[in-house]
Amino acid sequence: MPQPLTTKELEIPMKRRSTFSTLALAVTLSGATLAMTAPARADQAAPPPAKASTPAPAPGDDFFTYANGDWLARTEIPADRSSWGAFAEMAETTNARIVKLIEAVAADPHAHADARQAADYYRAYMDEAAIEARGAAPLRPLLAKIAAIGDKAALTRALGATLRADVDPLNDTNFYTENLFGLWVSKGLHDPSHNVPYLLQGGLGMPDRAYYLTDSVKMQELRDKYRAHIAALFKLAGVDDAEARAARVFALESKIAQSHASRADSADIQKADNSWSLQEFTRNAPGMDWKAFFASADLGGVQRFMVWHPGAVKGAAALVDSADLASWKDWLAYHQISHFAPLLAKAFADESFAFHGTALNGTPQQSPRWKRALAATNGALAEAVGRLYVERYFPAAHKARVQQMVTNIVHAFAQRIDHLDWMAPATRAQARAKLSTLYVGVGYPDHWKSYAGLQVSPSDAFGNAQRAEAFAYARAIAKLRQKPDNTEWAMPPQLVNAVNLPLQNAINFPAAILQPPFFDPAAADAANYGAIGSIIGHEISHSFDDQGAQFDAHGRLRDWWTAADLAHFKAASSKLVAQYSAYQPFPDLAVNGQQTLSENLADLAGLEASYDAFHASFGAKAAPPDADRQFFTGYAHSWQTKVREPAMRQRILTGGHAPAQYRTAIVRNLDPWYRAFDVRPGQALYLAPAARVRVW
Repeated sequence: MPQPLTTKELEIPMKRRSTFSTLALAVTLSGATLAMTAPARADQAAPPPAKASTPAPAPGDDFFTYANGDWLARTEIPADRSSWGAFAEMAETTNARIVKLIEAVAADPHAHADARQAADYYRAYMDEAAIEARGAAPLRPLLAKIAAIGDKAALTRALGATLRADVDPLNDTNFYTENLFGLWVSKGLHDPSHNVPYLLQGGLGMPDRAYYLTDSVKMQELRDKYRAHIAALFKLAGVDDAEARAARVFALESKIAQSHASRADSADIQKADNSWSLQEFTRNAPGMDWKAFFASADLGGVQRFMVWHPGAVKGAAALVDSADLASWKDWLAYHQISHFAPLLAKAFADESFAFHGTALNGTPQQSPRWKRALAATNGALAEAVGRLYVERYFPAAHKARVQQMVTNIVHAFAQRIDHLDWMAPATRAQARAKLSTLYVGVGYPDHWKSYAGLQVSPSDAFGNAQRAEAFAYARAIAKLRQKPDNTEWAMPPQLVNAVNLPLQNAINFPAAILQPPFFDPAAADAANYGAIGSIIGHEISHSFDDQGAQFDAHGRLRDWWTAADLAHFKAASSKLVAQYSAYQPFPDLAVNGQQTLSENLADLAGLEASYDAFHASFGAKAAPPDADRQFFTGYAHSWQTKVREPAMRQRILTGGHAPAQYRTAIVRNLDPWYRAFDVRPGQALYLAPAARVRVW
């Protein structure tokens, strides 16, 4: 179940295991969903559906429900989803198209080799009879290797062999890997001319340290279910003494969680700026033979690593030394079983879904087999599938139209920078330089990745996943010997999402998000600028949010602000933190304004820039009387979302995006919205002019 790399995504990922977790709904704006996804990452949270008979609230009291009340009243979350919304609907459409394309490959004599690999991968996953017949047999060689581990030296080598390339922590601090550490290969923070390896915290089977350490009834219930889940998988795999082994695994993970960085700290690039040599690993994180670990991970020749989570690395190394060997072997065995459970007999897949889908996200029903097969195929051969989709569904005319919108919105953002009365000329020049060198990819990458060398069998789903994972890891390691490419894409074209890549000073807008209702070539400009235009502006503005603003035009981590400018920016941002921290979806859980700051800043600046570009598109002509109402309503429609309570709680705890109704409420900071809807003092969303947050 592979996952794409992401960054400042529009949406929120549900579960990231390794390079092979189901592609999910993600968007740098935090609203997009994945075109190849099963029920793993859904759109943002939303309030309960309104009753059809309930009068619509005034826009100044609840703009989200005012614009989306009819949709909320008539829409039910599908049983195989933890949430549903505009992004999910787009993903469903895209999924249905892709499946037909994949199924047609076998009869197409002109299909390219990568397309045939994708078709074979999908076919193997769909062969339920063969998978069921094998039962737990594919696991036995993996479990036998773990059982043969006789000492801590062998344990260290085994841990190194499990290292996999995960996600971009600059854009997805909500990711988690069940391997002890995760690896990300990208440009250096201070040397953008070379790719370097980044080591990330991992080792947990639940999404975040909070699930292990938070003292609440709900979290205790989840911990009990998790222990039972571990034991259930052990029993299915034929492991004896399952209950005791499950207890040891959970105890070890609880200790690992204690040294993990919080989500807020994980998002702080300054705390991640740690360059360690091999000798420094030995000195800073004693307890492991780091030379043996990296050699086993095919990183023996690397001289320096960026350590994103030094506390977690230190804590894990100490546990390798102090925790008993039997507990570590149980931990390794469980995570191998858990990782591959969706590729095994039905009992394994059902148990995996019961915990990760239902317990963690509240999803009552597992997706049909074809959706899971498609998610896996998309993860393993993302661009092979994406090429099929683009060739059929993304004509050049669509790309040209969106590129023109991008040009207009970039220009509008530049003009906003020029008119900032608080920004010093030196800072302004650096900001303009970032815009002038920004790479904006629309639809699909300039060059398609090749999957030559990846062996795919039409009858071996388990082996295909193992080989694809190894192939992806080898590709990541190979980047250490290659020159960085600022035009490299982090998302496949069939993903309903968008992303900003700070180290590359680049943005990707995959083809799948460039379709109705976000982008409709036949629609009025007001709707397109309110929907996809705000997303374009959102991604552009990520280059200047609280994180993106720390990188210069070359993607180098560098302070290019004057002290006074930075102080003003932080003061303005703090007002947005306070505004969002006041939102409380549940009596016991509020939005974390600091945790969601980057996305909230991007929502605000992106909407403002798109509004300016929309009005500039009229030139000397006057805008239609209802243009602003259409623009803001189009924005609100893009956040149509409903989410189940467990999934919403998880996203608030671990995600970087506020729930959808509060993202929609960003309009309360824009003066034109007040005029368009006659919003007055006394209404719930009303802010006095001086209280409206103004940053960019």
